[in-house]
Amino acid sequence: MFTKKLMLSICLILFSGVLFCQQDSLKHETSSEVKELELFHEIIYPIWHTAYPEKDYAALKSYVPEINKLAEALYKVELPGILREKKPKWEAGIKEFKNSVDEYNKAAAGEDNDALLNAAEALHAKYEMLVRTIRPVLKEVDEFHQLLYVVYHKDLPGKQFEIIKSKASAFVEKAEAITKATLSKRLAKKTDDFKVAAAELLVAANQLAEVCRNNEDEKIDKAVNHLHSKYQELEKVFD
Repeated sequence: MFTKKLMLSICLILFSGVLFCQQDSLKHETSSEVKELELFHEIIYPIWHTAYPEKDYAALKSYVPEINKLAEALYKVELPGILREKKPKWEAGIKEFKNSVDEYNKAAAGEDNDALLNAAEALHAKYEMLVRTIRPVLKEVDEFHQLLYVVYHKDLPGKQFEIIKSKASAFVEKAEAITKATLSKRLAKKTDDFKVAAAELLVAANQLAEVCRNNEDEKIDKAVNHLHSKYQELEKVFD
């Protein structure tokens, strides 16, 4: 009896560990954060907001070792699954970012102060380009994408139709939130296109919800794929 209880306890512990690892892995896959970018911000901030405007050339030169160390980590980044579609743009951005790091090193090793300032400006610009590549345009869009990612890449391939049905109303809720969102001033000129794409996304979300309410399992695949294509159209508004 004791042996059976012991074996049962061990199995429960192992199962709990596997479940925790799966949940942790999924959390990483659906997060659009890249910690290496956040770490690089710790060096780009004093460069751009202090040393550059004050023309502190000695400080700009002193940052080289830290720039190189943090940049090396960025070069090796593997984007989480939710950002897979941004990989080509990210890799192109990393190439330009690396060139700016090389130019910064070259300028810091010389005596041309104007070249050093230009290199600092370029480094900041290329870093910001990387940030914008992966940063969600809106919190509402990011929340919708997190839900869609799991359904499209996990639930649908596994034919987990009951799970998809349980999430259908959440798609409608999150799509409605997108239609009510307001773009930043930087993106204001895209507002009309955004509203059209957001409205079409909501229609697709309602279509999926209707299919799920009617238990039309044979139509779920097509409805999810249609919703995914409408989400891609929404993202293209900001390319």
